[in-house]
Amino acid sequence: MSNKVKNTALRAGTITAGTALMLLMSSPAFALTRDDGDDPGPGLNVAQTLGLYVAAPIVLFLIIAGLVIATDKTRKQAKTKG
Repeated sequence: MSNKVKNTALRAGTITAGTALMLLMSSPAFALTRDDGDDPGPGLNVAQTLGLYVAAPIVLFLIIAGLVIATDKTRKQAKTKG
């Protein structure tokens, strides 16, 4: 193997090992103990979760799309009249 290929392989291996080490050090195992002042509060039930992460984005999308369509139609009507 050439010297350039060896250096590239060594660099890739070092980056991979460093990344793996950082991922292992930041694993969720450290999240088992509570920090001072950590107060997570009550969890959400299924209906609240679906409403927050499914229904709310769909409603916001529909509102924004409706406003865009409404403003676009008024502009087209003004062009056809004049």
